[in-house]
Amino acid sequence: MLQPKKTKFRRQQKGRMKGLAHRGHQIAFGSFAIKTMESCWLTGQQIEAARQAVVRHMKREGKIWIRVFPDKPYTKKPAEVRMGKGKGNPEGFVAPVTPGRILIEAEGVPLAVAKEALRLGAQKLPVTCKFVVRRDYVESNQ
Repeated sequence: MLQPKKTKFRRQQKGRMKGLAHRGHQIAFGSFAIKTMESCWLTGQQIEAARQAVVRHMKREGKIWIRVFPDKPYTKKPAEVRMGKGKGNPEGFVAPVTPGRILIEAEGVPLAVAKEALRLGAQKLPVTCKFVVRRDYVESNQ
């Protein structure tokens, strides 16, 4: 499961997810990608499930890039505990994403294969995603 090896602080404030993505909103490595249309917290398990779905459909051809990493700790108090008495213990790590953020990029497979693979990966995520293609991409007949 994806999580940082070491963090400076054990707990973090929730923060707000308003506005659009200002970084990580353009295709940088591959030719195809999935882009988020909503904001949410992605867990390491969700990212890993999407990665496995994409890799399996591409039959280990081509290359993929995961553009998000869960480095924000979230806490949870135990069940049936009274209010107060401080913040709960760290439960896991999440990656906050805002609309427009590129999540997974792919390269080295035909357009149809990449589209289906990324569609299957997007189904594993709790946000609606959109398939995008690099601007200067041209389909080559190999």
